[in-house]
Amino acid sequence: MTKPKRNTSPRRKYTELVSHKPARRRCSTHQTWIPFGLSQDTKVTVGIYDVQGQRIRQLQLGQVAAGRYVTADQAAYWDGKNETGEVVSSGTYFYQIEAGDYTETRKMVILK
Repeated sequence: MTKPKRNTSPRRKYTELVSHKPARRRCSTHQTWIPFGLSQDTKVTVGIYDVQGQRIRQLQLGQVAAGRYVTADQAAYWDGKNETGEVVSSGTYFYQIEAGDYTETRKMVILK
């Protein structure tokens, strides 16, 4: 997992999770970007969960500088695969960002 590129926009007053952006390259892809904003430098982790609440993938972004990470080359990237490298099936999933004391979970739908 590559670290997000540093964003030089003004610092956020709060940490936020922005709606995910599905990849547009091919209609059969399960890839998605998960944009976020940080109010301060912190360690960032994104977990991907199925509808039963089982974690299927964890993205360790490491220490990330404060800023907004909303474009495809900055946001957290999930390749649509589980921890064993298998492509996930179409369906509803949840993504959760953990950044310092901040945790937020949102729903996404993966369509093939």
